Amino acid sequence: MPIAPNVVGMREVRVSRVIDASPVVVSRWLEPPTIVEAEGSFTVETIDEHADTTIVVASGPGMQLPLRFEERDDSVYYTQEGEQGPFSHMETWIDVEDATDGTRVTFRSSVSLAAPLPFGDRIAAWKRKGELTRALETLEAELG
Repeated sequence: MPIAPNVVGMREVRVSRVIDASPVVVSRWLEPPTIVEAEGSFTVETIDEHADTTIVVASGPGMQLPLRFEERDDSVYYTQEGEQGPFSHMETWIDVEDATDGTRVTFRSSVSLAAPLPFGDRIAAWKRKGELTRALETLEAELG
């Protein structure tokens, strides 16, 4: 499953872990505001729920950004909306699948930094991988 259109300089990151909980319990935990808070970089300001999407406006040091969440092919999918935020492109898929010792949760994300810095996309990928790892650690601490 492709993550994103071909964006120049974009980097992809992936983190995965088996959580000692059922897929149903893990899926219940994977609510948009919970995910944003678990990543640890932003706090949730507002939540706007629609029939097929949820828009979470998150804030961090000196910025606010809207994140658009939706269900796609039994996965949680979200992307940074518009021009606000640290990335020129960011999208993330969260896959949940049954595993022998619980539930395998995999975060896949593609990012491209909005600022023209040398190695900027590598820095963005490193930062994003840290956020996704924190989210998995929080998920494991709360459910595992």
